[in-house]
Amino acid sequence: MMKHILVAALSATLMLLSAVQAEEIAMKSIKVNLGFEKVPDVHTCEGKDISPKIEVLGLNATSMAVIVDDPDAPSGTFTHWLIWNIPPTDVIPEAIPNNATIKNPIHAVQGTNSFGEIGYAGPCPPPGKPHRYFFRVFGLDSMLDLRPGATRQDLEKAMKGHVLAQGEAMATYGR
Repeated sequence: MMKHILVAALSATLMLLSAVQAEEIAMKSIKVNLGFEKVPDVHTCEGKDISPKIEVLGLNATSMAVIVDDPDAPSGTFTHWLIWNIPPTDVIPEAIPNNATIKNPIHAVQGTNSFGEIGYAGPCPPPGKPHRYFFRVFGLDSMLDLRPGATRQDLEKAMKGHVLAQGEAMATYGR
């Protein structure tokens, strides 16, 4: 009899844990919307090379971070933008200045991209097949204690253990 009670209690506990884990997985998803599937020229080296507007839906966090990269670059994954300590917002506006510390139009800190520059540097692939560009948004449980101009490796290390939610959008660009 006691064995049946223990088995029933264990089964109930496992079902409850599964439900909690499923809810946590659902809560960790952020919808990221760029408003385009092909990166417009204005956001590339062929245009004004300004950062695009990024819509973020479903975020409940203390701060946000964004990593934009191109996994199709000939030399391996190429990082185009690192920005963090963004207060929670539904919209990261277009044309964020390429300064290490941003006060307007949002507060944020930016890192060094694969071009060796601070801030956003848009797609600029070699001629040929279009590349994929991933815009990854992370919801964090704190502001990061990370110096302006930090590298992607530094940012990823600082985010470790602080990511509450994440989402991504992908767009292509070719020349």
